[in-house]
Amino acid sequence: MNFVLASSSPRRKKILSKLNIDFEIFHPNALEPAYNCKTSPVNYAKKLSRIKAASVYGKYNSKTIIGADTIVVLGEKVLGKPKNKKDAYNTLMMLSGKTHQVITAVTIMNNNNKHTFSETTLVTFFDLNEIDVLKYIDTDSPYDKAGSYGMQSDSAIFVKKINGCYYNVIGFPLSKFHYTCKNTLNIPI
Repeated sequence: MNFVLASSSPRRKKILSKLNIDFEIFHPNALEPAYNCKTSPVNYAKKLSRIKAASVYGKYNSKTIIGADTIVVLGEKVLGKPKNKKDAYNTLMMLSGKTHQVITAVTIMNNNNKHTFSETTLVTFFDLNEIDVLKYIDTDSPYDKAGSYGMQSDSAIFVKKINGCYYNVIGFPLSKFHYTCKNTLNIPI
């Protein structure tokens, strides 16, 4: 079974590679709608993953498409990728000393299946030191990540603890994907 990862995330590619499956990458060309507070953050993430998978399915309809999207949620506020240093700084200081949710939704789509699931991990930050935050936002690291941070980068020092899937926080809930393919959808991996 051949897979196509509908993602431009190098982190998702690296995580999916751990399964030793044959897959290729196609960068989805899909407009992501802004968050509307009338929908839940989980449903918003699921919608984004479906949009990404569907944008690639027409080109690779004989393969299994994997679309994914990760969002960071503090209270009822969805925190996207920062627009600039000020936005990154404000986001990180908003997360300081608090617990937030990292939600990744995954859509698996082929001729026989269209299935979407999500995984939520709770992440607690230490009270952040302004000097550490300023040093971090001077790197390129925060600007392609929801919530302005990545567990796998220099910002790992901000994280006090996680409750849930580590890989989910990086952007792809590997074990739940594996389980879903094998046990729910009967897709051999």
